[in-house]
Amino acid sequence: MDSSEIRQLKILAAKSRKGAILGTYHAKSGHPGGSLSAADMFTYLYFKEMRLNPAEPRWADRDRFVLSKGHCCPSLYATLALKGYFDWNELTTLRHVGAMLQGHPDMKGTPGVDMSTGSLGQGVSAACGMALAGKLDRKDYRVYTLLGDGEVEEGQVWEAAMFASHNKLDNLVVIVDQNGLQIDGAVEDVAGIEPLDKKFEAFGFEVVKIDGHDFEQIEAALDKARTVKGKPTAILMKTVKGKGVSFMENQVGWHGVAPNKEQYEAATAELDAEIERLEGNC
Repeated sequence: MDSSEIRQLKILAAKSRKGAILGTYHAKSGHPGGSLSAADMFTYLYFKEMRLNPAEPRWADRDRFVLSKGHCCPSLYATLALKGYFDWNELTTLRHVGAMLQGHPDMKGTPGVDMSTGSLGQGVSAACGMALAGKLDRKDYRVYTLLGDGEVEEGQVWEAAMFASHNKLDNLVVIVDQNGLQIDGAVEDVAGIEPLDKKFEAFGFEVVKIDGHDFEQIEAALDKARTVKGKPTAILMKTVKGKGVSFMENQVGWHGVAPNKEQYEAATAELDAEIERLEGNC
């Protein structure tokens, strides 16, 4: 990627973060912290990596994405809106009764959502099923799934890891958002998961460790995953919870609390300033 392309991705990621703040503010509930930490990966996947057609969300040959940490859907929804799956104004109806965008992804009601998720640990199993189906059907689509680092404490994650390795699912990429915080505090204090790279390697994965806010590192990791044969890939990305909004960064309290009017305006102003700065460099 050249500097211009990286800048465009950064602009899109800032807009995705802005959408997550917009949605959670209007919902008066939701999970902004982990949404903001994952926004760069969402942006790269949907605007650079994945084979998609927003005009045909159920296109059989599309790449699949499963948000295993389903509560962090606000920035996924914003990314889908930016990609053209639905109108940006839908974000203001997040979590409202009867709205398209619910508090966890709903594959039946939301264009662009490939799997309904919410129960932590289960999304990765669904992704494994999709990847195996692709193999059995001799399709060349790829499957990506994003987990939280607190979610990795779930035993089902490791059952799925065994399944993925046993079935040689080299069309599967498991991405772990390691922002270091979960609802009850620091991950290392709740149930330490390190050394996470060694654990995934022991379960038969190719492992890549990156800075999850560096688009060049994201690109290199996903490019490498495409070259891996005979086993799945795990990308462990270090991130900052609440990334992009100064008063939310590395604050566990923003795991599942929506901003009030003052906080919404302050966060939006920060993100608007970042977008303006980046666009001014174009």
